[in-house]
Amino acid sequence: MQVFSDHSLFWLIPWALISFVAAKWLYAKNAWFLSLAKHWRLLMIGLRTAVLFCIGALILGILFEASNLRIEKPIIIFVVDNSSSLLNYKDSSHVKPTIQAFQNELRSELATDYSLVEMHVDDQAVYTRNNPLNGLFTNLSAAFEKINSDYYTRNIGGVILISDGNFNKGVHPIYSAEKLKFTPVYTLGVGDTLSKKDQLIKNISVNDVAFYKNSFPIEVDLEGIKMSGATATVSVLKNGKIIAKKNLNYNKSVHDFQHLNFEVDANEIGFQTYSIQVSSASNELNYSNNKRVFYLEVIDSRNKILLLANAPHPDIAAMKQVLEADLNNQVETVLMKDWNKVVKGYNLIVWHNPSNGYDPAIVSAIQTAKIPALYFIGPSTTNSVVQKLNIGLNISGKNYQADEIQGIFNKGFQQFELSPETQEAISFFPPLQAKFGSITVANDLAILMYQRVGQISKTAPLVYFQQKEGCKNGVVFGEGIWRWKINDYTRTKSFDHFSELITKMVQFLVVKENRDQLKITTPKRFTKAEDITINANFYNESMESITTPLINFKLVNGSGKILNNQFSVVGDFYKLNLGKLNPGKYTWFAKTMYNSRTFKKSGVFIVEDIGVEDLDNAANHGVLQQLAKGSKGAFYTLDKYKEMLQDLKNRKDITSVSYEEINFNDLIDYKILFFLLLLFLSLEWFLRRWFGAY
Repeated sequence: MQVFSDHSLFWLIPWALISFVAAKWLYAKNAWFLSLAKHWRLLMIGLRTAVLFCIGALILGILFEASNLRIEKPIIIFVVDNSSSLLNYKDSSHVKPTIQAFQNELRSELATDYSLVEMHVDDQAVYTRNNPLNGLFTNLSAAFEKINSDYYTRNIGGVILISDGNFNKGVHPIYSAEKLKFTPVYTLGVGDTLSKKDQLIKNISVNDVAFYKNSFPIEVDLEGIKMSGATATVSVLKNGKIIAKKNLNYNKSVHDFQHLNFEVDANEIGFQTYSIQVSSASNELNYSNNKRVFYLEVIDSRNKILLLANAPHPDIAAMKQVLEADLNNQVETVLMKDWNKVVKGYNLIVWHNPSNGYDPAIVSAIQTAKIPALYFIGPSTTNSVVQKLNIGLNISGKNYQADEIQGIFNKGFQQFELSPETQEAISFFPPLQAKFGSITVANDLAILMYQRVGQISKTAPLVYFQQKEGCKNGVVFGEGIWRWKINDYTRTKSFDHFSELITKMVQFLVVKENRDQLKITTPKRFTKAEDITINANFYNESMESITTPLINFKLVNGSGKILNNQFSVVGDFYKLNLGKLNPGKYTWFAKTMYNSRTFKKSGVFIVEDIGVEDLDNAANHGVLQQLAKGSKGAFYTLDKYKEMLQDLKNRKDITSVSYEEINFNDLIDYKILFFLLLLFLSLEWFLRRWFGAY
């Protein structure tokens, strides 16, 4: 044992002398002390000296170095591939019992001289003795990554891996196993390596979302094993009915890969169920992998836009041409005299020169339905109509007087972005015909363009947007934007900048702000291996998140079975865990009451059956042999696990390791010193009282 100190230990010598002198001086002038026998005087001075000396030793910060020997047994890590593919082979009925027998033998044989760690791996690696062999994915590299992370610098004697060698997630396990330097990997192979006659759907590539009335592509990858020269029919089915099919011919190779493309129309809105099916051949190993189901959400993203005018005008024609170029827009053009004045169903109303035929009821209906509107205020729009539109604009001056005004882009505009080229093009656009007069505007406007006369920029807006009571409005203060389109083509030989400007303006207006008080957050797709968790929020009238009301949740599966639940409160939001669900399409309904009002939400999600573990009909023992050879381990088939275990025990390089551990302990950490000080002080106090000192 070595002793260290923050200061020289030689200071203990003068301190011992100082402690003795201080103790003697304390009692030197006490008559009762001088009357005591010599041995009592020496004892009391010694006790006080010892106390003072110990306190001084603590101040010096003395450390004691201590070492002890720790022996670590070699760690054997037993890993089982928990994926369901281990049960794909003809010997599947013997796999589980054999693994359990091997586990029991490991525990009994290695308990004395080894430390045994057990885990299984499928999608991820988990420490457990339970191996149900039901994993939906195989990520063998995850096991080696976890071992390297958790047992780095530890005495790993060896790794035992039971698997069929197939993996469908993560990197190749040999790369992860290389991180376990000097650690032998013993692999036990499960399954038959001989390929059997089979055809299977390897992969389906399709977008999660398609747009209503559009077509969408489906790409199908198939593999034919020992299907030499055979033919097959691949069909696309929707709700069990064939909507497209193609024939294919397999070549004469053992493994033949085929790639097919389909184009299908999206003619129904919502989640649609499709499947790919390959016609069965005789003597196939597995018919279940001849069919794959997938789901596609078809959404109707079309915007219904009404272009409303008092008379035919080239501005309307210019806008219509831009808007109809987007297939997601449904554009309707109508004159005021022919319009039925029904606003319901429109996503945007573009009103050009709202003057003749103006009806306050129309504006009231638009605002009540919260339909965004884009107004073109031209010279023929009277001041009184502008006032009644409530668009944040007041004009003083005579009606029908016109002025020519150009625009300049507002670089502080943040509602949406225009390309630098379009921003520059705005300065070249010719002037609009606008009303003449003094303009007063509200303070809450988002101004896209300011007015410009020649080189003089004004503070009055030419194009701006306003949001009131959850609804957006846009205003173009003038008419003649058809000239902008012609100017754009004259300068650039395209309408790109004009089209971008109109498209961005319309997109901004039709996108609605979500101010729903009840909000349900859930993904639209899950796999059958996932726990399905749904979150919810409820907001009061001030849009502050609260958790006062109870939110009920109803789930209906494809066969009509109903499951009722209730959200739990977690912090300032709600949460509901539905656990794992069977594959299929589910419809949900959420409902709550607050301040005598009922709030409802509904939606759909799907649970997909990801069956990638059924795609391999032959074991890949080559991977297992690579792992064993690269680490100086050995490969055996599972039925020869006893030989593998004996081989492992016979290795001389797998042995216990001893470590010398050195600890530094501060003197103040020793409890015995505290009790000695307490004993010395207590004994001195007792003697002082015994001899009558106070």
